[in-house]
Amino acid sequence: MRWVLAIAILVAAFFFLGAEAQDARQGQQTERISGSAGDVLEDDPVGRLKVYVYDLPGKYNKKLLKKDPRCLNHMFAAEIFMHRFLLSSAVRTFNPEEADWFYTPVYTTCDLTPSGLPLPFKSPRMMRSAIELIATNWPYWNRSEGADHFFVTPHDFGACFHYQEEKAIGRGILPLLQRATLVQTFGQKNHVCLKDGSITIPPYAPPQKMQGHLIPPDTPRSIFIYFRGLFYDTSNDPEGGYYARGARASVWENFKNNPLFDISTDHPPTYYEDMQRAVFCLCPLGWAPWSPRLVEAVVFGCIPVIIADDIVLPFADAIPWEEIGVFVAEDDVPKLDSILTSIPTDVILRKQRLLANPSMKQAMLFPQPAHPGDAFHQILNGLARKLPHGDDVFLKPGVRALNWTAGPAGDLKPW
Repeated sequence: MRWVLAIAILVAAFFFLGAEAQDARQGQQTERISGSAGDVLEDDPVGRLKVYVYDLPGKYNKKLLKKDPRCLNHMFAAEIFMHRFLLSSAVRTFNPEEADWFYTPVYTTCDLTPSGLPLPFKSPRMMRSAIELIATNWPYWNRSEGADHFFVTPHDFGACFHYQEEKAIGRGILPLLQRATLVQTFGQKNHVCLKDGSITIPPYAPPQKMQGHLIPPDTPRSIFIYFRGLFYDTSNDPEGGYYARGARASVWENFKNNPLFDISTDHPPTYYEDMQRAVFCLCPLGWAPWSPRLVEAVVFGCIPVIIADDIVLPFADAIPWEEIGVFVAEDDVPKLDSILTSIPTDVILRKQRLLANPSMKQAMLFPQPAHPGDAFHQILNGLARKLPHGDDVFLKPGVRALNWTAGPAGDLKPW
């Protein structure tokens, strides 16, 4: 009986919280984020850098997409949309002599297995082949060994090119990419697959699809804690415990019968609408620290509860993650209920006001066409902040640092 009374009080509070949050959004749509975050979100990289886009044969990009159009919709699609964006961007230059950065459009994640996992040997062979091509036909790679080049590598473990963490760690980042800048979704501190100087980006989530599921902004947030997804990956982790380092399993085992938690493996057609009705959305790690739920939570104004130790979040210099989210250590998952119910209402309201900032949402998306402040521009901002290139970027004549034959034996076969 006490549980019933408690739930009734909480539900009433959630309805009140939703109305209060809407009033706050109407009164202060663009609250200035503390520090420089608001300024960074509004920053415009155009005029501060020039990018040369290599024109590669279609087998490295367009033919792969034609063969498998679903590459446009999966969470790794940033590699495609970044290419399309740059082709028409104001930062593109057709004169490589004036370029600050060189971009090589290789869709290493597009050629997937039927299970949706990147082919662990074909991806590095493709990348090696593309680098050999640009090094042979243009002089710019050889003068810096790629230090003024960037690549989009949005796999689970980036340029380690393997979807299983242990094997990814064993392979390491492709040696030819050691001097290049990587634009990658994977981000975990002190991990061999996250290269120093990488630009960490959000996974791709379809903007138009989410836009089509928006509900009235004054809809009460009557769900306290929401999550839809796997708790166990029995096909890849049959013994259990390794997937999500046990964090998702702990969520299910501790809270499957808790009335404050709306959690399930089902993915209902109202999934997007439900997130807009929730106060907190769980964003636990899976095989990698991130998932599209992080993007969805920000877009739908649901406070992201980030459960992924040592995660490196996308655009951390532009988005005040500590202010809009809640961080819970993996070992503290059994205390999720007490952690979230103890957050003061005024703190929740402030997080919701910040999430309501249109610039915050825009920075997480790859819209077509692009918009100022979106994820494309945040990437360009990251590149611009790395300029000017230091004296150590360009090699002295005759100096060679990289070995073209370095890497796992399986990667060295022709592509």
